[in-house]
Amino acid sequence: MDILPAIDLIGGKCVRLVQGEYHKKITYKDNPVEQAQEFYNAGAEWLHIVDLDGAKLGRPMNAEVVAEIAKQVPMKIELGGGIRNEEAIAAMLDAGVTRLILGSSAIKEFDWFCEMAKKYPKRLVLGLDARGASLATEGWLEQGSLSLLEFAQKAADLPLDAIIYTDISKDGMLAGPNIERTKQLVEAVALPIVAAGGVTTVEDVKTLKSIGVGGAIIGRALYEGSITLTEALEAERQ
Repeated sequence: MDILPAIDLIGGKCVRLVQGEYHKKITYKDNPVEQAQEFYNAGAEWLHIVDLDGAKLGRPMNAEVVAEIAKQVPMKIELGGGIRNEEAIAAMLDAGVTRLILGSSAIKEFDWFCEMAKKYPKRLVLGLDARGASLATEGWLEQGSLSLLEFAQKAADLPLDAIIYTDISKDGMLAGPNIERTKQLVEAVALPIVAAGGVTTVEDVKTLKSIGVGGAIIGRALYEGSITLTEALEAERQ
């Protein structure tokens, strides 16, 4: 199981949104390269980055910052937000990103997503963001009637590197992840499931590991001291 500290970007700065609401923004650090270096120094191998401007506008908006992180900090990077065409996929992989998260584009253009997954095997991740059992798209600004579990199973045979599941109602709330639904996903598909949203304590990490997740993304809890990266990594190794 991997621990993935999170950097969310708006205007080139590290922020966190509460429940995906852009007007509920908390700014933590002006320099995301320095933040990534701190995570690396603490022992993290992976870095989870979301370009929130890109998620809202539908195209990468913080590409230069991401490229600078990839250049200066020797971590594996997964990036999401605004990756909605092959040009963006190729550009960000060329910039040093290890794998790319596709959410809205995968849901809305599934045939194209299948084509890209086969063209870039093990370099793409399916990002499934949900309120309850229903998927949300467009940087969480839209919610449809598609079923989280059904869509995950639909994509499970593709050569993806993982599926990231975010419970939007838990994200940024420091109230624990949605263990029950995460467990359902782990049991429903063979792909690694990475849990996001609400991972706050050492016990959360231990519980997620016990149900077989492939990774846990931790954001606001790290910035506000509810858990340290060292504690999370130690819990993952136990």
